[in-house]
Amino acid sequence: MKGIILAGGLGTRLRPLTLVTNKHLLPVYDRPMIYYPIQCLVNAGIEEVLVVTGGEHAGDFLKLLKNGKHLGVRHLEYAYQEGEGGIADALKLAEEFADGGKVCVVLGDNIIEGSIRKAAADFYTQKSGAKIILKEVPDPQRFGVAAFDGDGPRARITRIIEKPKDPPSTMAVTGIYFYDADAFRVCKDLKPSGRGELEITDVNNYYLNRGDLTHETLEGWWTDAGTFESLLRAARLVADGGANHLDLGLARPPLFSAAR
Repeated sequence: MKGIILAGGLGTRLRPLTLVTNKHLLPVYDRPMIYYPIQCLVNAGIEEVLVVTGGEHAGDFLKLLKNGKHLGVRHLEYAYQEGEGGIADALKLAEEFADGGKVCVVLGDNIIEGSIRKAAADFYTQKSGAKIILKEVPDPQRFGVAAFDGDGPRARITRIIEKPKDPPSTMAVTGIYFYDADAFRVCKDLKPSGRGELEITDVNNYYLNRGDLTHETLEGWWTDAGTFESLLRAARLVADGGANHLDLGLARPPLFSAAR
């Protein structure tokens, strides 16, 4: 399985910081933000990675990441997204890289404490479809939110609603998705939402309606880092030593311990 990191966008909620750099190159504690989704994939055993970025600072990713070997990436590619058409629009650029296989997609501002290795293994054996990772949050209105047909571990998702004013649950869809090759066809057929973007929630609902969307609940903490508040929260969580990171061979005692 290959990994795709979506790290484009203008980062308008983090201005003026993002006037001089891409959001995903901002620091989260002592590492650039982009290191964390890379770590998430490598810790899951995914070592072929595509970074989709855009904007005038796209070249800085190459300066920082180079060929990815020092981060545990065996093969690293880059793609450039023109404009800001949404997550599903960025995902379309990865079709050639995926080469008909299954992919794990991680949003570039998502940081987790634990590992998605089990979820990746489960999806690898899943015959077809998609898998999403859920997490209970205090502010579900900021995310795609799952509605269920009941309570308890056997409850099934009936719908995923993007940024609902009245959330049907507190279970948010994290920015970690697993898809089969049909996702690229689905993205091409999408119509822009009211926000003028191609929504990844529409892709997830397609698989839900098709009957082969599975889900798991993430253990440990999860946060995005797309606002000043969540960026600060992410830095504090990482500084407390809760993140499961890669050992980058630093001279000081490393925060990162390999989980392979």
